[in-house]
Amino acid sequence: MLSAFAPSEPKDAEELQETLDELEFQLYRMQDNLKEIAKKYEVIGVDQPEENELVIVSAQNDGNECKIMINNCHKAYKGVWDFAIHGVYEDDHTIHIGDIKGPANKGYGSICMNYLKEVALDQNIHTIKGDIAKRDWDHVNRLVHFYEKHDFHVEIDYDNQCGEIEWTP
Repeated sequence: MLSAFAPSEPKDAEELQETLDELEFQLYRMQDNLKEIAKKYEVIGVDQPEENELVIVSAQNDGNECKIMINNCHKAYKGVWDFAIHGVYEDDHTIHIGDIKGPANKGYGSICMNYLKEVALDQNIHTIKGDIAKRDWDHVNRLVHFYEKHDFHVEIDYDNQCGEIEWTP
């Protein structure tokens, strides 16, 4: 969902013009990127993770796997996404998150998670779950915060450096 493009602080005329120019550039880029992304994936939304930034949200879903991807509109789409959450259908009622890839602290994870939940609800999926593995341990606190922010139940075994997450609507 796009929020208003209202600045957080008053801007002078030059700053407003720069913002307008940047948004206009992103809109033109979005038109081109949408055409290319739609050739390969289902475009499921346009969102705004940060002020004055637009992203295209797409999905690849074959009934066995579900990937929610983001491409920002600052650059041309070259066949590679900027962020993705990859899930696997464990059964008719569960998606298991296998991996989250992309830069941290840009809002992309929250956007993808919200769309993954929407996909799950549309398909009558009752559970999204996943694991926190030892390879995640250098950023486990950030992961716990992220999942709790998105209403996941999080269990961490600090001794064995692992954990589980689960969301039910």
